[in-house]
Amino acid sequence: MTASYAPAVDVHAHLGVPAVDQLIANEPRLARQRQIDAAALGPESQAVNVAQIGALAARLTDLDLRIEAMDRAGVDIQAVSAVPLPHSWAGRELAARIAAASNEAVAGYCAKRPDRLVPIGAVALQHPDLAVRQLRSAVLDFGMRGVQISTSAAPGVELDDPSLADFWATAEELGAAVLIHPWGCTLGERLNSYYLFNTVGNPVETALALSRIAFSGLLERHPALRIWAAHGGGYLPTYLGRADHAWHHRPDARTTAAPPSAQLGRIWVDSLVYAPHQLRHLVAALGPTQVTLGSDYPFDMGVEDPVDRLLAAGLDAETVTAIRGGNAQRLLGRLPGFPHEPSIASIGGVQ
Repeated sequence: MTASYAPAVDVHAHLGVPAVDQLIANEPRLARQRQIDAAALGPESQAVNVAQIGALAARLTDLDLRIEAMDRAGVDIQAVSAVPLPHSWAGRELAARIAAASNEAVAGYCAKRPDRLVPIGAVALQHPDLAVRQLRSAVLDFGMRGVQISTSAAPGVELDDPSLADFWATAEELGAAVLIHPWGCTLGERLNSYYLFNTVGNPVETALALSRIAFSGLLERHPALRIWAAHGGGYLPTYLGRADHAWHHRPDARTTAAPPSAQLGRIWVDSLVYAPHQLRHLVAALGPTQVTLGSDYPFDMGVEDPVDRLLAAGLDAETVTAIRGGNAQRLLGRLPGFPHEPSIASIGGVQ
């Protein structure tokens, strides 16, 4: 088997949705959230972000520019999700309209090139019963492969909260992927210099979300659940031994039948860890069947060459094949250009 076995699949790429921007433009609660984010970012990073959004507008929405970038990168297929700005402040009626507008836009955009793009939806997780209906609609009405959520459902409502039980059960029932993508960090103004809001904040938030998922037993209650996390799973895969140590030695952390490393060996992450040795470590920590390509197109914390970076890591051919595309198909379902649905055994072995 060679690395050319299947198309290259980028699971982490974003789309700007002007319809949502227009819908929320005059919302006082959005203005308050922007104040909170600005304080956490700090003035220098806030200024850079404002300028960047303007510069990226075309790449976030223009289909031809996206396909050209994919071709340059050697990416055959992208899973496309909306810009991951959470709207957990939105009340029920507005939240329903936001998700509907986002899902209609993402699905319509991807339908223009179904051979190259697959859609990922949005849900209002702060309203759990609404999120269940939105998840069903995303998958059954719009043909989406899953939905993108943030690292918490709302302030004070973590992803292991009992109120979300039906959401997780529905995701398992539908075989829908749930993509966890952070936005900043609840550490607030401690991160207000040097773009720590992103470089430290995003990985911290993801590590926290995945830790709560693992220790809560969510993955044991729902063994077929498909969970993916951006940015290589944040900091957690680099220090899983500490979580396992707590599980072995503390009764308050012994909450599951298997230790956290075994739990998290069943989630997927992307390859966006930048350096070859970091990607090798990620594969060693989570296994060759659990890592997918990720570019974070078109943002500056992303990369323009995810396939080249995978090849530079010096991994064996079966692992390269798995990360290049096979793992993404196991996560998202049958994808364009794949000859058949690969088994775990055919793309790197059972963990």
